[in-house]
Amino acid sequence: MAERKPIKDRIVPKMPTRDEMAENRWLAPIAHRFLSPELWRFTRRSVPRGVALGIFSGFIIPIGQIFLAAFLALPARANVPLAVLVTFVTNPFTLPFWLFVANRVGKFFLRIDASGHSEALGREIASGRWEGYSWFFQTAGATAVGFVLLAVIGSAIGYLVSGWVWRFWVGRKLRAKQRRYMEREGELL
Repeated sequence: MAERKPIKDRIVPKMPTRDEMAENRWLAPIAHRFLSPELWRFTRRSVPRGVALGIFSGFIIPIGQIFLAAFLALPARANVPLAVLVTFVTNPFTLPFWLFVANRVGKFFLRIDASGHSEALGREIASGRWEGYSWFFQTAGATAVGFVLLAVIGSAIGYLVSGWVWRFWVGRKLRAKQRRYMEREGELL
């Protein structure tokens, strides 16, 4: 059986390079900002920010989310390649699943019952002011609310989890480095 590569060796080659993003015609007007080195480093602060922005962008705008993540990463000083990569949580293959989940989350949050609307919404629709739009609000409203909730809650969870994973990973590397140092010191004695 073939030896599995570490996750870093599998993900890093697929990330866009600084030059590839600088040559993009949509990003050309602000390409000089993207070439800033702090936006491309993997640090304990930029990694969680990049993950949170990627998840937020992926759920807020399920189509065209890459550009939103890249633009939001600039003022937030987040890791741009990671923010762009994480947006692929919503891709053409997973979008139907996320639409279903967002609809269910939105219905749960809005407390929409089996008849298709909440009690307060039912009174408003019965007033006749929204007659032409009622079908839209009943079907798309819950899904839109669900996507907003998924974006906010998912980005918060992504920020916390990626921060914990980062601390664990760096701590493990530090302990391994200390262990190698102690072994080397033991050989010298």
